[in-house]
Amino acid sequence: MPVTRVSRTANRVARQAKFALPEAPPVPATRWAGIVRPYRGEDVERLKNTVKIEYTLADLGARRLWHLLTTREYVNALGALTGNQAVQQVKAGLDAIYLSGWQVAADANLAGQTYPDQSLYPANSVPSVVRRINQALLRADQIENSESRKGVQEGARSNGHRNGHANGNGRANGNGQANGQPADKRYWLAPIVADAEAGFGGPLNAFELMRAMIEAGAAAVHFEDQLSSEKKCGHLGGKVLVPTSHFIRTLVAARLAADVMDVPTLIVARTDADSAKLITSDVDPRDREFLTGERTPEGFYQYKGGIECAIARGLAYAPYADLIWCETSTPDLHEAKAFADAIRDKFPGKMLAYNCSPSFNWKAKLDDSTIARFQRELGAMGYKFQFVTLAGFHSLNHGMFELARAYKDRGMSGYAELQAAEFKSEEHGYSATRHQREVGTGYFDDVMQVITNGGCSTLALEGSTEKAQF
Repeated sequence: MPVTRVSRTANRVARQAKFALPEAPPVPATRWAGIVRPYRGEDVERLKNTVKIEYTLADLGARRLWHLLTTREYVNALGALTGNQAVQQVKAGLDAIYLSGWQVAADANLAGQTYPDQSLYPANSVPSVVRRINQALLRADQIENSESRKGVQEGARSNGHRNGHANGNGRANGNGQANGQPADKRYWLAPIVADAEAGFGGPLNAFELMRAMIEAGAAAVHFEDQLSSEKKCGHLGGKVLVPTSHFIRTLVAARLAADVMDVPTLIVARTDADSAKLITSDVDPRDREFLTGERTPEGFYQYKGGIECAIARGLAYAPYADLIWCETSTPDLHEAKAFADAIRDKFPGKMLAYNCSPSFNWKAKLDDSTIARFQRELGAMGYKFQFVTLAGFHSLNHGMFELARAYKDRGMSGYAELQAAEFKSEEHGYSATRHQREVGTGYFDDVMQVITNGGCSTLALEGSTEKAQF
């Protein structure tokens, strides 16, 4: 039977439906409820380009993240340091990615330096890592899409694995099935929540940094109320706050940048007032009750700090941000509840964020039962986004240390143990054991086959040790 244009169209529509990726839902009518913008719509229009530029990844990410936050008890994330770490997080089932400025300072900044978390690196470093993570996720999506459409299974064999531990289930790593049918499509483009630190300057710096984050594809961006030139990790000493009104200008600048770019980017306002002991000025009446009256040699004002200070600032920031984050010094559910109750009493339904920080000694502070229920209880309080900031740093360093220690002591036996662990993880969806495939060798073989109409004689995976042994 001849193939007609109608039948080709029908087949194409059927294929598109079969392989369609889940789309982020539209922006709901309630998205901007309670959000204050101290500028007019005509101001936004005047600051826009005359040419419409689409920021697809940022837009998709923002809409998806909002949907997740408003339909789940909470969304939890780990800090990713590299693109490949982000890929493994999504493959393991996490729905969002956190990108910490601390980790970028330590090992992923454009200066190529190892820095403490004090805003010492170039301001465009975090947007660069956002872009890198999105590119890694896009590559993973391309690989899986290509394999699924061809019916290629990621190492699945009907007679089990060829890696020394055949399990006979025909399932290699969670992406393929032995019967040749494509696995369920995962949503690779997990929304990224990125760290803008204290904005690297004033409102104009925050405006430009927010633009760079959106261009790179961030779904949400958080800013903190410290003086950028004295910025410290929230778990270090020496933090200097800016006046409440100063930080509100930072939040307004970030919102304006998102509006000008026409992207519903989420803004997270973080306060370090719980543990900060200094502030630049007494100009804002809202800050004066928390001053001690003393000055420092640098001219800063001594600040009381504590949960009441943090609550006052959270309440001031709430109209300008989508989520409020109080940086804490310990994993304290009672303190978390006090903050949440105070914010949500004045702003019902306001979403909160919580840093489940590696700076906390979890086992020393909490028993196993409390640790196990910690995130569930936070979620019930309204902490909708919960994250482990430095998970990538600690995973990378401890993993390599243990491998190096085993390798030093036992040579290739030590390395073979890592490979055996990788094989074992394949039953849970892990696939990086076959590293050539993981980075896209098969995908680019597919590109060459299309270019040569199936006649390429230099395919990379053909004749490879990976295809022969894995």
